Amino acid sequence: MARFEPLPSTVLVTGGAGFIGSHACVELLDHGYEVIVVDDYSNSAPQVFARVERLAGRFVGAVYELDIRDHQALSAVFDRHSVDAVIHLGGFKSVSESARRPVDYYDTNVGGTLSLVRSMQEHGVHRLVYSSSCSVYGDAGSGPLDETTPARPASPYAASKWLCEQILADVCHHRPDYTVLCLRYFNPAGAHPSGLLGEDPRGTPDNLLPFMAQVAVGRRERLRVFGDDYATPDGTAVRDYLHVMDTVEAHRVALDHFADAPGMHVYNLGLGKGTSVLEVVAAFSEACGRPVPYEFAPRRPGDAAALVADVTAVSRAWGWSPTRDLTDMCRDAWRFQRLNPHGYECSARRPEPKDC
Repeated sequence: MARFEPLPSTVLVTGGAGFIGSHACVELLDHGYEVIVVDDYSNSAPQVFARVERLAGRFVGAVYELDIRDHQALSAVFDRHSVDAVIHLGGFKSVSESARRPVDYYDTNVGGTLSLVRSMQEHGVHRLVYSSSCSVYGDAGSGPLDETTPARPASPYAASKWLCEQILADVCHHRPDYTVLCLRYFNPAGAHPSGLLGEDPRGTPDNLLPFMAQVAVGRRERLRVFGDDYATPDGTAVRDYLHVMDTVEAHRVALDHFADAPGMHVYNLGLGKGTSVLEVVAAFSEACGRPVPYEFAPRRPGDAAALVADVTAVSRAWGWSPTRDLTDMCRDAWRFQRLNPHGYECSARRPEPKDC
């Protein structure tokens, strides 16, 4: 018999000021949840919360600036709030950067997850939605990958996410009161359709769409396409892109399924369709009304030729599937970049363009 537990009403979101986190806050607030956020702003900006409030029509319950590895500070947040569930989005996420900073990636991603789970355990919170990555599959082949595909992480980033998955699975094995819904993302992209929220990374963007958007708006000269000799139809890497609004909707739907069964459950999140880099360039050029200039560059360490999701499991388990396509992603990403050409912080300070 399934255990009875009330649905979560207060959700702690780690990394809630980031790209996916800010959109998740709007989605949760729109559906009646109370939201508590922790973020260290290492790759985000506090200005997003005024925009979240504008879109949702109400405040995030509380926002704390802290590093989740600071166990004492994180524990104090749990002391102040009655948290029902956690959505864990906080962490580093660049494959290429992780090759340059492997220790930092293990420290932040694995150390932060351990600190979070320790705080949850101390405060009787045992429901977690964990943000993982398709990168754990490595270069597993060109066909759609389901959740039984063996993990072959090829970068410190991917390995750190895989280590966290193993830790959480072991916790669930030894603690039957825990439920972890592990979501392996296949390249979230796009922006809120209003143009108020989008992807605004610090420094040079590591992901394809925000880099293209900055080229299209004139902040960068041209896109670098890493690798033109992959065993794919046009030689460029193939990925499965998922609109960020579908991504965060899946997190909100996950909260309704903690009571389905205890333990660790892994689900792919994607469209189930692969798109090459050059196909994305063509779609974004159409969205912004001008060609996006690009040049080829050598492959990056840790990049797979193709990563495409088999999304059967989440569809069967939750009756959920994405509703937006690549055209929507490019249109919404371009709208955000066009309305915020220099990002959140510059928009807030209204500087001259030369200042940004």
